[in-house]
Amino acid sequence: MSLIPSFFGGRRTNVFDPFSLDIWDPFFNSSVISNTPSSVRETAAFSNARIDWKETPEAHIFKADVPGLKKEEVKVEVEEGRILQISGERSKEEEEKNDKWHRVERSSGKFIRRFRLPENAKMEEVKASMENGVLTVTVPKVEEKKAEIKSVEISG
Repeated sequence: MSLIPSFFGGRRTNVFDPFSLDIWDPFFNSSVISNTPSSVRETAAFSNARIDWKETPEAHIFKADVPGLKKEEVKVEVEEGRILQISGERSKEEEEKNDKWHRVERSSGKFIRRFRLPENAKMEEVKASMENGVLTVTVPKVEEKKAEIKSVEISG
């Protein structure tokens, strides 16, 4: 399977590459998409914001790729039941009368991702930052109490 992008002269053949849908893709049903209104297609394309979740000894860390969005266009919310919700919206680019589009790959629309966090999450101390199109959400963990070991003297 070639991973060489088409701008290097080769044709993309990676079925997992979302920008290579001009080739046959066993996971993509184009007839379903073509019968769907464009507003739904735009939202669906952006709804799968890529998010990594890793756990360190100190915290749960979420990193979301949100290229082109400003921090004002992204929301991080904490709900009852230890639910972390990350959402946002990329506005559709305004079209001018004289514009002629040749290809549109950058999607617009809304996304929302929800995560149920484990019991050890300190929901009241969640912090978020954004840099270079990557949103980082840090959820500190409750410190685990180490088992106290008590020596027992043996008589006899």
